[in-house]
Amino acid sequence: MKNPHLLLIRFSALGDVAMTVPVIRCLYKTYPNIKITFVSRPNFAPLFQEFQKFNFFPTDFEGRHKGLKGVWTLFQELKTIPFTAVADLHSVLRTYLLGFFFSAYGYKFKTFDKGRSEKKALTRRKNKKFQPLIPMVYRYADVFRKLGFPISLEYHEFPEKRELPQSLLFFYQVNDKKWIGIAPFAAHSGKMYPLDLMQQVINFLQKDHLIFLFGAGVKEKQRLEVWEKAYKNVYSTAGKINFKDQLNLMSYLDLMISMDSANGHLAANAGIKVLTIWGMTHPFCGFFPFQQPLDHALTLNRNKYPHVPTSVYGNIIPPDYENAFRSLDPKTVIEKTLEMLK
Repeated sequence: MKNPHLLLIRFSALGDVAMTVPVIRCLYKTYPNIKITFVSRPNFAPLFQEFQKFNFFPTDFEGRHKGLKGVWTLFQELKTIPFTAVADLHSVLRTYLLGFFFSAYGYKFKTFDKGRSEKKALTRRKNKKFQPLIPMVYRYADVFRKLGFPISLEYHEFPEKRELPQSLLFFYQVNDKKWIGIAPFAAHSGKMYPLDLMQQVINFLQKDHLIFLFGAGVKEKQRLEVWEKAYKNVYSTAGKINFKDQLNLMSYLDLMISMDSANGHLAANAGIKVLTIWGMTHPFCGFFPFQQPLDHALTLNRNKYPHVPTSVYGNIIPPDYENAFRSLDPKTVIEKTLEMLK
């Protein structure tokens, strides 16, 4: 195929969409003439700013793409694009319906295996199979193999640093401290290190380092602003720079501290060291940041908390596990941070 055009579909969540980026880089490196149209939520568009021959197609699930009729409308809009094959990187009801429509009209359509049964075996309480699952990026890559575009993630290359936001140039010009990003929030409490313990980490690290805080939403913004006002070397990005500029800033960090959440993947995509902190989830679930060594993760002691991981989302906290995350001492987080900064 001389000039292939692939239609990629992944609607959410931010971290899962971010994990497609290394795979797309390898696609372009292996097949320089390839063109890609990526279908996703409009606010995710900055994730793909580095790519050429790339078309971002924003969905509108609150409007014209809402419900069953909206899926049909989305299909009608997408089939006007002169693509050659479709990669479903989401594997949910909406994409199954799209797949049915595409296949009925003769389009080549392949979907990815989420490994639902393996994840169930890893997270169940009885007869738990505690073993690492196939990472998401390899599951994504396998879809392209099915479509006839095999790639090797071993040939991945990180991009150059991006343009630093104008509002942050001052830090770059006059500050010789190392830069640490901290993203203390997650979608579920089972994935979020207790904020009072994280404050202890920030309090210590900001004495000799410059801390950039990442978060979204009103409540997160308010919490980050409290920490920013309390400490001299802490800067909150929430509500001050947009998502694109946050991504650009990450490429200048010396280290990112993140939960099992999107910011860890965003920083990893920039080739930055990422220290991930895991509560009710675990790196074995397949969502470990790209090309990060396993010793860049801090997890709970499974001798004491054998039910971990309790789910892939961190939304299940078993009885007597409510304070399990507190067993991870802030000193441990600080020491690991300093070790990784050497």
